[in-house]
Amino acid sequence: MKTKELVLAMFCALAPVACSAQKNASLQSNSGASANTATQEPAPEVTLECRKNVSLFYEAAKNKQFAEALAPWEAAYAECPNASKNIYIKGVDIIEWQIANAKSEQEKNELRQKLMKLYDDRIRWFGNDAKTPTPYILGDKALDYIKYFPEDILKEQAYEWLKQSVNGMGAKSKIMVLTNLVVVSQGLYKENPAHAEQFIADYQLASDYLSQQAADTKNKNQAAAQQQKDYIDNLFAVSGAADCGKLDELYAKTVNDNLENKDMLAKIIALYRRVRCTESEVYFLAAENAHRLEPTAETAAGCAAMSAKRGNIELAIDYYNQAFELAQTADDKADYLYNNAVYSLNLKKLQDARSYARRSLEQKADQGRCYIIIGMAYGQAKPFDNDYLNQTVFWAAVDKFQQAKRVDATVAETANDLIKSYSQHFVSLDVLQDLRGKVFDANASDGDSYHIGGWINETTTIRTRK
Repeated sequence: MKTKELVLAMFCALAPVACSAQKNASLQSNSGASANTATQEPAPEVTLECRKNVSLFYEAAKNKQFAEALAPWEAAYAECPNASKNIYIKGVDIIEWQIANAKSEQEKNELRQKLMKLYDDRIRWFGNDAKTPTPYILGDKALDYIKYFPEDILKEQAYEWLKQSVNGMGAKSKIMVLTNLVVVSQGLYKENPAHAEQFIADYQLASDYLSQQAADTKNKNQAAAQQQKDYIDNLFAVSGAADCGKLDELYAKTVNDNLENKDMLAKIIALYRRVRCTESEVYFLAAENAHRLEPTAETAAGCAAMSAKRGNIELAIDYYNQAFELAQTADDKADYLYNNAVYSLNLKKLQDARSYARRSLEQKADQGRCYIIIGMAYGQAKPFDNDYLNQTVFWAAVDKFQQAKRVDATVAETANDLIKSYSQHFVSLDVLQDLRGKVFDANASDGDSYHIGGWINETTTIRTRK
């Protein structure tokens, strides 16, 4: 048997399905035919030689043997670019290997241009692929452009590809495509402040899609999505575009022009809440009209903030209760209940303040701020007729401040200040000794357990003022 025939026989043994389709040397690729329909261009014939080259480079590239993969890949790419998506998927790996081993800047530049063309050719022949259509490919192209063209500071071309990718893929966009959309858009905003509104829109879109991915328990990249969402949230917060005054400049007219457009109002309300600009008159107007059109947690929260600013705290509490009932996430529910705890404390409704804080903790247990509220409510309480008994509530208050910093290090400084302040109100050792057998047990001492009655109803520890 001749050498050429032997190679062909070996290839057919490895790929019987391909070879059984036709026995002559010219085979039409199903993938190529589909791409041909998409491009309206004649598709090259996919010969047995082409298929052999695809098989050879694929196996080598899969094993990271790029030197061995290079020649058959180049042959397949040149002769039958419509034969397989692997020409492009593995082609990226091969060109990246070539770039890493380039001997000169000229060679490196030629290779990175070749990489960009590779993506264009993939779109040409496989742009209609159901799983990885043109928008998906553009996302990958943009990421590689950002990686290999560092001298292009603004990366406006990559930005256009990223936008097309996210608009096409939606919530199925790659995590890093979403992140880089915001990163590049921020760079354009720094260069040109007129880009502010578009930057904000890009951030909102990416943040919403990352939130969806982070909330999907079936998503294997759930943690990564949350990590990148936190990253772009921080990026946006320090960008300058999140300034409340700037937002008002950008959105005042938009709100006034869209008082009957609940979808537009909802987006603006969500943005203002995200950057904590909830005391803006623009935010109030959007929330009030959105709540009129279709009550949601966001609109109720907006009306609550508006009512509080205008001095109607009772109405604010009512709106936050509505927001709690309408909220979809535990974090939002916790926030709304915490706000009501703060308002109730300000109104001296101490039992209500504790109740709201406890309910907030049921939604999210690591909130030191809620324990701070409970401790402050205890510190203001005078549930007994006896002044010395009323001093016992400071023990319970300090317990809550200590618990606050145990569960949440971010409130440690506040908790320590409150502990120092409230500890000055403990009974002195002399008073404790004088009150043994009268107010306290006959043998009451520092460190003993003590139950505070009334609505406080807490078991604490006796501590005397030093």
